[in-house]
Amino acid sequence: MTNNPAGLTGPGKLATPTPHLNTTPPEPAPATRAFAMRFTSTPRGARLARHLVAVRLDAWGIPYGTDDHDALVLITAELTANAVLHGNVPGRDFHLRLALLPAGPRPVTVRIEVTDTRGERLPPRPGAPRPEVPAVNESGRGLLLIAALATRWDWHPRPDGPGKTVWAEYEIATGRVAS
Repeated sequence: MTNNPAGLTGPGKLATPTPHLNTTPPEPAPATRAFAMRFTSTPRGARLARHLVAVRLDAWGIPYGTDDHDALVLITAELTANAVLHGNVPGRDFHLRLALLPAGPRPVTVRIEVTDTRGERLPPRPGAPRPEVPAVNESGRGLLLIAALATRWDWHPRPDGPGKTVWAEYEIATGRVAS
């Protein structure tokens, strides 16, 4: 008996086709500037992520107090709060990536990605019908805010393990970023 993990099908190949596993997200667009960090899946981690995004945006030329800055910080707050509330697995962190995508034919775009490790609780797809949220309930509006503020948003399964990445893109209103 041999101890060959590749088996008879060759190195790293599965014996049967697995189209349902082909959920690899598209490669992210190359960023002119990027910031990425892991945070604890706690309210404190979500607050720290929001604060660091605010500081980074200001350093990138999207100053405090502007509509663009405020919208991006609010989108970050909602994505990280959802990761803590709905994507929390005890002992596992969430990952945040902030990217300033290069200007081209489109305006300057900021992309925010939040990855958690909980794969069984998935958000609805953009545009999918959602159940009515009671007027007295203070939760359940995060994705509605993201949909209202972001230019685009969606989610995809995490490619390197269990979980998902929820992302939002926001186009800077002026079309450029101060230097």
